[in-house]
This record gives sequence, C-alpha cells and structure tokens, in this order.
Amino acid sequence: MSPGIDEVRRLAKLARIALDEGHTSALASELDAILGMIDRLLAIDTAGIAPMAHAHDTVVALRDDAVTEGDQRELFQQAAPAVAGGLYLVPKVIE
Repeated sequence: MSPGIDEVRRLAKLARIALDEGHTSALASELDAILGMIDRLLAIDTAGIAPMAHAHDTVVALRDDAVTEGDQRELFQQAAPAVAGGLYLVPKVIE
C-alpha cells in the first residue's frame, strides 16, 4: 500500500503536524519506502526460530550472592526520632 499525497495530508492533520506542500511528495515517498521495508520484514518466514531476549548471545558473568556488609540497623535507628520494636515510627499523614 503506497500512501498518496491525500493520505499523507490526512495523516499530518490527524497528527496535528504542519506540513509544507513542498515536502508532501517527499514524505509520501519516504513513507512508501518505510512501508515497503516493513512488508519485506513481514514476508520473512520465522517459523521454528526461537525468540531472543537480546541481539547478542552473550552470557553475563554473575558474581556470587554473598553478604558484603553487616547489619547496621541499630546504628541507623539511633539517629531516628522515633523507633519501636526495630521499626521506624513516622507521623500519620493520611486521615
């Protein structure tokens, strides 16, 4: 489907794009090229090809899940204005 000049004008109006009359035919040919590329991509048979999460088949080097810092809750709660049962107490903000 090749978009004509009238179709380009209609799309520009729907998108609320001010389109100069001199650029209308150039835009129509660019849209035609884009739609042609999409048609070529849709024509490719992808049956039997597994979906990929990324374009590169790389393996991320993961580190061991190990604790690197100790528990400092008591230290942090010393600076809190109100604490009860190991929890921070905050003022009620919703009635």
